[in-house]
Amino acid sequence: MSVVIMGGFLITIPFIPILEQTARNIFFHVPMWMAMYTMFLISLFYSIQYLRKPSWLYDVKAEASAKTGIVFGVCGLLTGSLWARFTWGTWWTFAEPKMNLAALALMIYVAYFMLRSAFDDQKKRARISAVYNIFAVTTIPFLLYVVPRQLTSLHPGADGNPAFSEITAAELRFILYPAMIGFIALSYWVYDITYRANRVRYIAEHGSITS
Repeated sequence: MSVVIMGGFLITIPFIPILEQTARNIFFHVPMWMAMYTMFLISLFYSIQYLRKPSWLYDVKAEASAKTGIVFGVCGLLTGSLWARFTWGTWWTFAEPKMNLAALALMIYVAYFMLRSAFDDQKKRARISAVYNIFAVTTIPFLLYVVPRQLTSLHPGADGNPAFSEITAAELRFILYPAMIGFIALSYWVYDITYRANRVRYIAEHGSITS
């Protein structure tokens, strides 16, 4: 085990078989995915809003939040790949369904931006992108949680790896939960900057964002 200091308190990090010291990566890896999904949910909200009451404001916000979600999803994949290198001995393995399905989830959102670039008509692009986004978001829980739980996996909780509840022992949660909140807040800050930049660009091109 090891000891870290947080807020003036000593927190003991338990020794976890297989993961060992790399278990600390949970403070980055899991919050990245939480931030990603939060951004995709925000994107879903604005896509629905656009379909209810078409406004370029909603479309710009949906695009900005989806873009931010992809950034944090890529960071989740990178931290996961780094973790895999030290615990499984490889940067990537096609024998791990959760890793591959996570990559597929991000590819679905890459397709979202490819779809947006396929239309010159602004209204058609916004409307079709909003519909696609609704279906894209609904695939995320299945790809990242439901399907992997039905398959043999190298992830914690399967094939000799400690279960997630063992990794998140009480003392670790003092760090993990604030990390989740912190990364979600960071993602919202990045989203806000991205949205404002996109909004300025759109106004410069079209002169208005109210119709």
